[in-house]
Amino acid sequence: MIVILNRDVKGTGKAGDIVKVSDGYARNMLIPKGYAKEATEGNVRNLEKQKAIAAEKKAEEKAAAQALAEKINAASVTIKTKAGEGGRIFGSITSKDIADALADQKKLTVDKKKILLDNPIKQTGEMTVDIKLYPEVMAKLKVTVTAE
Repeated sequence: MIVILNRDVKGTGKAGDIVKVSDGYARNMLIPKGYAKEATEGNVRNLEKQKAIAAEKKAEEKAAAQALAEKINAASVTIKTKAGEGGRIFGSITSKDIADALADQKKLTVDKKKILLDNPIKQTGEMTVDIKLYPEVMAKLKVTVTAE
């Protein structure tokens, strides 16, 4: 029997796949539990429509992320904080601080989880921070940390 999987099934396939399984497995396990539905013409057409809609939505999100990346690449933010001798700051600058500065200074909203910092910033000076906006879409933000 040929079925369309509604969710990932270990050893059988991923959600949205059209797979051939034994009749007993389909009738006794997959279909009653809601893991799959029979691959009729109507169900296959619905699946194709859903995949097309999802691909279109993904393309729109990627285009929006690329537009935001262009704005971020052209921007730079300055963060003022207390610092001691040798440019060492008290505390540290985290991804949340960078996201807040970007929102305040440039009116661009970025989730702090998308800002890639290996370690918090603990020195004054200029650095470039990577921001992963979408899979395959990266932006580089110039951050300047100065002493008050």
